[in-house]
Amino acid sequence: MASQVFLLQVALVVLLVVCGVLALVLQSERDTGTEARRRSIAVAQTFAHSPGVLQALRTPDPSKVLQPLTEMGRKSAGVDFIVVMNTKGIRYTHPIPSKIGHRFVGRIGPSLAGKVYTESVHGPLGHEVQATVPIDDDHGRVTALVSAGLKVKNVTNAVDRQLPIILTAGAGALVVTTGGTALVGRRLRRQTHSLAADEMSRMYEHHDTVLHSVREGVLIVDADERILLANDEARRLLELPSDVEGRSVRELPGLDPAMTELLVSGREAGDEVHFAGGRLLAVNQRPTDRAGCPGGIVVTLRDSTELQAVSGRAEVTRERLELLYDAGLGIGTSLDVVRTADELTRVAVPRFADFVTVDVADAVLHGEEPGPTATDMRRVAVGGIRDDHPLYEKGRLIDFLPSTPQARGYDAGRSELVTDLSSAQDWQAQDPERARQIVEFGIHSLVTAPIQARGEVLGMVNFWRSKREPFDHEELSLAEELVARAAVSIDNARRYTREHALAVTLQRSLLPRTLPEQSALDVGYRYLPAQSGVSGDWFDVIPLPGSRVALAVGDVVGHGLHAAATMGRLRTAVHNFSTLDLPPDELLSHLDDLVGRIDQHEASPETAGEIVGATCLYAIYDPVTRRCVMARAGHLAPALIHPDGSVTFPDVPAGPPLGLGGMPFQTAELDLPEGSQLVLYTDGLIEDRTRDLDVGMELLRRALAGHPERTPEESCQAALDALLPERPVDDVALLIARTRALPADQVADWDVPRDPAAVSGMRAAVSGQLEQWGLSELGFGMELVLSELITNAIRYGSDPIHVRLIHDRTLICEVADASSTSPHLRYAATTDEGGRGLFLVSQLAERWGTRYTDQGKVIWAELAVPDMPDMPDLGEFLVD
Repeated sequence: MASQVFLLQVALVVLLVVCGVLALVLQSERDTGTEARRRSIAVAQTFAHSPGVLQALRTPDPSKVLQPLTEMGRKSAGVDFIVVMNTKGIRYTHPIPSKIGHRFVGRIGPSLAGKVYTESVHGPLGHEVQATVPIDDDHGRVTALVSAGLKVKNVTNAVDRQLPIILTAGAGALVVTTGGTALVGRRLRRQTHSLAADEMSRMYEHHDTVLHSVREGVLIVDADERILLANDEARRLLELPSDVEGRSVRELPGLDPAMTELLVSGREAGDEVHFAGGRLLAVNQRPTDRAGCPGGIVVTLRDSTELQAVSGRAEVTRERLELLYDAGLGIGTSLDVVRTADELTRVAVPRFADFVTVDVADAVLHGEEPGPTATDMRRVAVGGIRDDHPLYEKGRLIDFLPSTPQARGYDAGRSELVTDLSSAQDWQAQDPERARQIVEFGIHSLVTAPIQARGEVLGMVNFWRSKREPFDHEELSLAEELVARAAVSIDNARRYTREHALAVTLQRSLLPRTLPEQSALDVGYRYLPAQSGVSGDWFDVIPLPGSRVALAVGDVVGHGLHAAATMGRLRTAVHNFSTLDLPPDELLSHLDDLVGRIDQHEASPETAGEIVGATCLYAIYDPVTRRCVMARAGHLAPALIHPDGSVTFPDVPAGPPLGLGGMPFQTAELDLPEGSQLVLYTDGLIEDRTRDLDVGMELLRRALAGHPERTPEESCQAALDALLPERPVDDVALLIARTRALPADQVADWDVPRDPAAVSGMRAAVSGQLEQWGLSELGFGMELVLSELITNAIRYGSDPIHVRLIHDRTLICEVADASSTSPHLRYAATTDEGGRGLFLVSQLAERWGTRYTDQGKVIWAELAVPDMPDMPDLGEFLVD
């Protein structure tokens, strides 16, 4: 079709060009004459209205002014003459100056009447074509005339000159139109995809078919508010008549006013929802007056009635998904049953229910397995949109009747839905009076869902509604999903509670339950397990011979049962090493070797190295000398509260943590006035992620300073209140000991010469001292013990020999010499001459032993006061 159009257009263009050239030649002659007239009129009018012409006419000699102007205008305008004359036809100007003052050749009557008059005359220049126009003054009166024109022979010459141009233009037009026709044909083929006419007809038929069969209404409204096009769907949606096309929008019957206003407004609209014909229509409207298109609008309509319903359900689904997502983030942030239950209530209220109550088996709160029935249920969480509700309060123990939804759901492990509480007799049977109050309060429906995890029902969650529609079966599954999110966390919290309780029980069993009786120190202590799990913090108070007392505080790295068990082993080791009466540095060295062996040989591959890093501080206080000797292995320095209330941190050499080995420990000796308080603690007291260690020690100093009158127990509580958060993340062991001094009148000592004869003198001196103390009944036993110990020191020891007697809770006898040889208890046979001395001492004394000092050794023995045990028969042991 494009080729045929192309050939037809070429033929037509050739014919038209030939005819056009002929017509142009003829027309050119006529148009040239017409052009001459138009040019004459234009030049005459232009000159008539030129500025200065009226002024020149008013001068005494108009020709003098106007003649140069007309000549200049004639030459520039391409005319043969411009003549200015008065109203009587007398010339003021002329190309031939001799003709000035003569009468104008031609008619001036029409021009004097205010008209433009053209004519062909034989004038001074020959055959002329001229136009005459009036010159009006300011009041519209004709004051003069102007005539301009051309000679006819010049017009004919112009036609002759135009003929080549006309022929050339015709040829060019032929070329241009032929090329344009080719381009149009090519573009037509490209745009129509070389479709034939019948194919294009079918295409337009298909277009109409699609336009009227789509499920979207289409309207085209012109700028006059008339409908140009309306497809079948638009007619159906808007209930338009069949003859709607061509009618005004405002005249359409039954069209919703809001829709009419939108269609005539011409504004843009995007998916605006309008009500029409009982339907919700989504309307899109765009103007068509862009890019040169005629004015109007194009409107598309979609029936969104069902879509709105689906969107409503989708919105509900989205809200439920958001609720479940928030539940996944907000429930189970801690291993605490009550806190997890509170988090569930905060998530569900008010987005799902108006009130939420959580009841768990009371055994679950203690980490135990839940019971088989819904009895002994503890209400652990209550939340709602109001606080004045009549539901059971938090903390109440509830026994649900078997007929209640809670009991049925607990037994079967299934959720229960009660859509109308006012008619639910089985629910009201639990507590009729409270049920009446709940119904009167406005609570009308209930969903109760079991808290089920790992095959066990741990409790029930009750969702109540009062302000919205009752629960339905679809929301039953949502309630189950919400509770399922919390059930695993509650079960984890229960299991953690059980394990934490076991670990705490183990740890507390390994810590001292009561402090031993002693007279050297007034002791207060605190132990707080961490909320996240037990640790290896420990402390101990160990009485030592000579009224001395050992204080120990330690920390094992890690948490859990392993750390607690390891702590027990280390505490037992310290007790065992303390019986050897070792100095603090030596005791820590033995403890360091023990930890190294445990890590190297006894730990499993999974726990290897877990003990390395344990710390310990060990101190020994002597109330006789008021001196404290201490050493530390990786532990924090102790605090010292002076009698005046000031607090310092003594400079105790810091040894490496236990288990590293290779480095010795050093001791520090402090002279403590009576009434001083020694503060030993673990790092859980002062360390915190939010502050530096120095800040924690400064806070401890401030908490303890300025109150010397406090008892150790009061000082412990003050330190905990000042430094610990509500939920400490690490264990805390705190031990505060106020020093006492043994009065001088309760201590007696003597230097003994190395002479066997001195033994009898010492017996007499000791008997006299015991009489002063009112302990003469112990004289016999003490004399025997003292005689044996002094005799051994004289026989096997070295000078100097010193005897000290201490009256404390027990009667203590100490014999010191410069020798490091240790006595051994022997069990002599019947025929042996000796070897019964230390056996005699062990029988008479409550305890006895040896400790080593820098000067040698001290052999000591303790006798109970004032009640003496039954004395053994010593006759067979007495020797001369």
